[in-house]
Amino acid sequence: MLVLNAKKVSDHFKEQVVVTIYLKETAKEVEIKQLEKSLAMADYVKSIEYVSKEQAAEFLKAENGEDFMDFVGYNPLQNSIDVHLKADFVTSEHLEKISEEATSKNFVDEVTYDNDLVNLMNENVKKISFWVLVISGIFTLIAVLLINSSIRLAVYSKRFTIKTMQMVGATKQFIRRPFVWKSVRLGIIGAVLALIGMAIVLYYINKTFPELGLLNTPILIVLLFTIIFALGVIITWVSTHIATQRFLNLKTDALYY
Repeated sequence: MLVLNAKKVSDHFKEQVVVTIYLKETAKEVEIKQLEKSLAMADYVKSIEYVSKEQAAEFLKAENGEDFMDFVGYNPLQNSIDVHLKADFVTSEHLEKISEEATSKNFVDEVTYDNDLVNLMNENVKKISFWVLVISGIFTLIAVLLINSSIRLAVYSKRFTIKTMQMVGATKQFIRRPFVWKSVRLGIIGAVLALIGMAIVLYYINKTFPELGLLNTPILIVLLFTIIFALGVIITWVSTHIATQRFLNLKTDALYY
C-alpha cells in the first residue's frame, strides 16, 4: 500500500509540471483552436489551458502587487497554452519531442518547461520508491518473524500436552487441528484490525488531499486488501503447522530442553 500510494503522490507532482507554448502575435484564432484540439486529443496530455496575454498580465499584477504596465506602457506578454502532461510522459525525452513538434508550427514562438526540475523529480522518485520498497520489505519481514515467534511460544507452552495426546494414539492431524484453528482465528482478527486501520488512514489522507486520488482505484484497493487478509491467514497457518510439526517429531526426553 505504501509503495502504491508513493507512486500516486509522485504522479501527482509530475502532473503539476507545466509545458508552456507561447504563440506569436500573428497566430490566427483558427490555428490556436486547432492546436488546442490536437493537444486535447493527444494521449500524453492530461489538461490544457489557454492563457491570453491579458490574463497573464492580471496574474502578474496579483502576484507582484503592482501593475508593471504602468512602467512599460504596454503589455509585452504573449498569448500562451499551458499543457499538463500525464505522469508517465513527464520525462526529458518526451518533453523534448513534444517541444519539437509544437515549435515546428509557424505560429508558435517557443516552448518552455523546467527540464532541470523534471530530471531532479524523476531521479528522486526512483530513489524514494526504492527505499520505500526496502523499508516495506523490512517491516513485512519483522511482522512475519514476530508472528512466527509468538505462535512458536504458544505451541511450546503446550508441548507436553501435544506429546501426551500423541502417546495415547491421537493422529498428528487431530493434534494439530485446534492449534491451527486458533492461530487462524487470531490471524483473521489481526488482518481485519489492520485493514480497518488502513482504511481509516486512507480515508483521512484522501479527505485532506483529494487531489491525490487515493480512492480512485477501488478495484486495486479491494484486491490489495484481499491479498493482505489472505496473507494474514496463510502466515499464521504455515507458522502453526511448522511449530506443531516440530514438537510432534521430538522425542519425549527432548521436551525438557
